[in-house]
Amino acid sequence: MKRPAALTIAGSDSCGGAGIQADLKTFTALGVYGASALTSVTVQNTSGVRAAVNLPPEIVAGQIDAVMDDLPIAAAKTGMLATADIMRAVAARLADRKVPRVVVDPVMVATSGSRLMDEEAAGVLIDAVLPLATVVTPNIEEAAVLAGFDVDRPEAMEAAARAIVLLGARAVLVKGGHLTGEATDILFDGTEVKTFSSERVEGGRLHGTGCTLSAAIAAGLARGASLDDAVGDAKAFVTAAIRGAETARGTSALLDHIGACQTREDKR
Repeated sequence: MKRPAALTIAGSDSCGGAGIQADLKTFTALGVYGASALTSVTVQNTSGVRAAVNLPPEIVAGQIDAVMDDLPIAAAKTGMLATADIMRAVAARLADRKVPRVVVDPVMVATSGSRLMDEEAAGVLIDAVLPLATVVTPNIEEAAVLAGFDVDRPEAMEAAARAIVLLGARAVLVKGGHLTGEATDILFDGTEVKTFSSERVEGGRLHGTGCTLSAAIAAGLARGASLDDAVGDAKAFVTAAIRGAETARGTSALLDHIGACQTREDKR
């Protein structure tokens, strides 16, 4: 039986722990053939982003067309879409190609604090990309930008998920990893709210967990899983990655099949 294929549309992380590299590792680990359309090249390691160059929108669109001319893409995920023009190009290709399942990771700021999306692009994300999304996966800071209010507790996470669905997304998973207590994510599919909780694993300051989670959800959807199952399996996968970070101290990266690196400080 052929493996299903999934497409990641995202930026490159030169340390290999986030972005397109993390996505492809995750696809492979979860039994999905991974294809890619590169949007930006970043100069970064686990300490931060030093520089970035964005590709011309027509090259981004051309990559998507080339992949979809050749492969039956069962699901796609978007990551770093840094400019409004790139955002519009990606939205147009996803719409024209009728990609059946789209996971949107609204990458606005890197873990290190570097901004990865300009202000105009944030507006295009809402207008053009969210309506194409099977599920959007913001962290609490990104959810606050999209919803227009502070998201600092579980009740606000649910309210933000409901507000973002009203912007056009079919479902929203607000990630609570930046809060305290249990690591709780809230999924709203337009009808029902579901909570996905796990014990918080203190694996140090991690890099690439959001990319890994959205890629794992896309892999599950590509394999035919329901959204609930894809989210639950993806959360378990990322939790295992963080536990791996805790047990892999002193190594240059985490378990190679899971795309989340430790910062230099955590590796000492």
